Amino acid sequence: MSKTNAGRFFEDYALGQVIRHAVPRTVAEGERALYHALYPARHALYSSDVFASESGLEGSPLDDLIAFHVVFGKTVPDISLNAVANLGYAEGRWLKPVYPGDTLRSESEVIGLKQNSNGKTGVVWVRTRGFNQEDEAVLDYVRWVMVRKRDTDAPAPETVVPELADAVAAEDLVIPEGLDFSGYDFEQAGEPHRWEDYAVGEVIDHVDGVTIEEAEHMLATRLWQNTAKVHFDMTFRPDGRLIYGGHVISMARALSFNGLANAQMIVALNGGAHANPCFAGTTVKAWSEVLDKAETDAPGVGALRLRLVATSDGSVGELKGADGKYLPGVLLDLDYWVLMPL
Repeated sequence: MSKTNAGRFFEDYALGQVIRHAVPRTVAEGERALYHALYPARHALYSSDVFASESGLEGSPLDDLIAFHVVFGKTVPDISLNAVANLGYAEGRWLKPVYPGDTLRSESEVIGLKQNSNGKTGVVWVRTRGFNQEDEAVLDYVRWVMVRKRDTDAPAPETVVPELADAVAAEDLVIPEGLDFSGYDFEQAGEPHRWEDYAVGEVIDHVDGVTIEEAEHMLATRLWQNTAKVHFDMTFRPDGRLIYGGHVISMARALSFNGLANAQMIVALNGGAHANPCFAGTTVKAWSEVLDKAETDAPGVGALRLRLVATSDGSVGELKGADGKYLPGVLLDLDYWVLMPL
């Protein structure tokens, strides 16, 4: 009997199946330091205990995307080890800040299955939840991934495509307990722009760019314990080693600081697509569009719904061609909610 794990293939999934992922991970200041070394992340709430405590929190949490990457990485050996591509996200909510010393684990439920017409692959939808050491949910999201079949003659499962919300409703956003931006220090945060300064439909060119390096991507992917073969094995895809989509998300989010320095906390992930593959040597730039605005019950806190677009060609404001397909220069199309001062 083989003691090695070849990973799950499409026919290994069943609707309603619940998978408890190994291995729990305690996160600490090392993750923050490495995250800020890998990406030009500078948001004040995640950089300063003093700034965070003056905003009503117990201290500086770890960046929201650290929590996402750790929870996501736990799922890879069970969900996407044999993936062709990660296709999208929906209904994501950050439910509780993650602090240094927290231990995170992940659990996923299969909520949809659909074999592709080629009979060689299928799409698997899962709802993943991340929990801390107190069994409190810190993150909840849906993603769907295209997975290879082990046996192309294996019968196709009944097709079930889950109905997913286009966006998390503003009233369903979870505001961290105690968060208070009524005394917000704009000078320390780095920009004067507050919630009321942004208009629905506004497009922001974040100007800066960062070239993706192979070594940094490999360090990041190992840091998140993401074992997907497409990110490590140069022979797994004919076009080479694929950059982890989360690496592009974090890079784009960090680049968005220039113009959105006060978009402090990510609280929801409405949808997302890795529109085109990214490879080492690509220079990533980003732009954002304001999609919606909402007030919250927290003092001085407003919510902004943003589209964050990462590109490989520096284009701004363009997503799709006349055929409805993403333009080749678009790497990422991410729809999310953030919290910022009124």
